[in-house]
Amino acid sequence: MSHPSTPWALPPDLPWPRFLRLLRQPDPPKGWLESAADLPELKKRPLLLRWIAQHPKAPAHLRSRLLARLPWRALAAVGSDAAAHPQSRQQATEKLQQQWPTLATGERRSLAIHAPRPLWSLVWRAPTLSVLVAFLQHPKLGLEALVALIQPPLRPAQAEALAASRWKETGPVAEQVLQALDRSLALPDSGLALGHAAPWIKALDEEARILAASRMLTPALRRMVHPRRGEI
Repeated sequence: MSHPSTPWALPPDLPWPRFLRLLRQPDPPKGWLESAADLPELKKRPLLLRWIAQHPKAPAHLRSRLLARLPWRALAAVGSDAAAHPQSRQQATEKLQQQWPTLATGERRSLAIHAPRPLWSLVWRAPTLSVLVAFLQHPKLGLEALVALIQPPLRPAQAEALAASRWKETGPVAEQVLQALDRSLALPDSGLALGHAAPWIKALDEEARILAASRMLTPALRRMVHPRRGEI
């Protein structure tokens, strides 16, 4: 396997650029991925081990062994890669869920914008504004998924991150935020104020405000939301 003339050779017999391309080929010969994983140079570069760990032809034992060694950045890449083996995506996501409580704020912030979808609900519950701001910039976060995440109890950091996000003038998000805010204001230590509703009220037209007000349980918020307060 290591002879220079063999197409599936390994470094140093094979130039690194060609070797890295081979890592992404769908049909390596049996045993090649295991041999590649044992290269001393690769053991020092865990981000490259990702390509072996997620390879569709990687044996289960090899996949598990490598995923256990990958840092969170590589795990996030595996978990978000649609081309990765489904089992490797699942295992990578599970490991990220286990590591999340131990990550520093900066690491959480960096992970938030690249987090695999199964991790979103966990990220959304982070108490740190900067983490939530990063998460709301996630390129794969769509309207339907975001609306599903916005549930009571709504936390101040969530409300503030949403108000500063690209979603701040989106009607369905505004309606959901107001509803979650309404259900959260009276909770002990909610930390929320009526002022958190202001940007979302502005995002709704008159008809939507009337409908939203009709669903409110908090009298003061209902008066704020309704366009004709005097008629309430």
